[in-house]
Formats: sequence, C-alpha cells, structure tokens
Amino acid sequence: MVAAEPRELRGIASRCRGTARLDWPLWFARAGELNGNRLAMVANGPGPELAARAVAVALERSRPEAVISTGYCGALDGALAAGEVFVAARVEAGGTGFEAVVPAAAGRGWKTGTLATLGRVIGSAAEKGRLRQSGAAAVDMEAGAVALAAQRAGLPFYCIRAVLDRAEEEFELDFNSLRGPDGRFSRLRIVRAALARPFARVPELVRIDRRGRLATQALGDFLADCVF
Repeated sequence: MVAAEPRELRGIASRCRGTARLDWPLWFARAGELNGNRLAMVANGPGPELAARAVAVALERSRPEAVISTGYCGALDGALAAGEVFVAARVEAGGTGFEAVVPAAAGRGWKTGTLATLGRVIGSAAEKGRLRQSGAAAVDMEAGAVALAAQRAGLPFYCIRAVLDRAEEEFELDFNSLRGPDGRFSRLRIVRAALARPFARVPELVRIDRRGRLATQALGDFLADCVF
C-alpha cells in the first residue's frame, strides 16, 4: 500500500496484527498482517516522483502480489462527499490511462469512476470544474506513478482513496508553495502561512485536519473489509 503521508495509512495500520517498522529508506514503512495477508505500508511524500521512489523501494525489498495506491483525494464530482471512499476503475495521468482492479468489499458504501493524477494540489473550484469536464470524478497527486510502476512490474493495481475536499471547495492556502526541499509539505511553512492570515487560514487547517481524520478512518474501515 502506497500513500503520500503516514497519517493516510494509520486507519489500516491500526487494524493490522503484528505491526512492525521496516528498515527501508523511506519516510514511513511498516509491515502488518490483515485478514491473512501480509501488508507492506509505505509513504514517502506527495507527488509522482516521491510515490515512484516508494514503489521502487518496496519492489526491491519485497515480493508483492499487488500494489495499492491509497490516501486522500479531491472531489471533482459534486456528488462526492467529504470522507467518502472513492475506488478508481481507471487512472489518467499525463495523457496515459491505467486500468485499476476494483476489489470486492463487504458492507461499505463507496463510489467509483476515473481518477485524474496531477503533480500538484488543485486548490480552486474553477480548475476542479475544468478537470471534471475530462470525465474524471476525483483528483490526486500519486496514483498515476504508482499505476505505472505496477504495470512495469506486471502486478495488479488498485486505487482506493477517501475524499478530503469537495468539488465546490477551495483552499485559501497555496499548498504547492509550501513544500520543503525534500518535496514534502513543510509543517513550518504551512503554520507560518496560516498565521499570516489567521482568520481565513487557521479555520481551513482545522477543517483539513478534521476531514483527514474522517478520511483515514473511512479508509481503514473499507480496506479492512476488502478482498484483494
């Protein structure tokens, strides 16, 4: 399972047995057992380059039977609610399309469709609307790179996301300018930017944190019920 940030994996990791740290050169790497399956859960930061590195390390250090891109996404379809699980049947990235396997899941509601992968945060409702015209229902930053790596390795690819922001919502913060030299979002830069306009931006961070916790739990519940 490949995510951008460790918190995106906390929901599923908390449901695993025998969780242990993996000594891999990544930001976050854990192993655990779930429903009789051994999982490697990795996160290395946002965007295609960091995601591709995470998959490359996982393939070097293990022999996976499948690759799962997971974490948060932004809604492009106005029918998608915050915290809702979105299972991509297809991922579009840079003009290339990748088919994704849709897993069997018991007793959990979810939506499906096409996911668009871009290498940046989409912060405006207008741009979300333009992306929606392409047919995509949601957007993320990593799934396309993960899909490409899985395809090259000849492995089944799954993409299971949870919605962080709705189609009509916009970000006051410019998260694309708030990444550090390592490519990851800098907490220090985010806090400084928020305090520069606290009445508009601090509530936004509180909302994102609340949504993130909701999405993390939804992902954990859903993935624990999936049959891969």
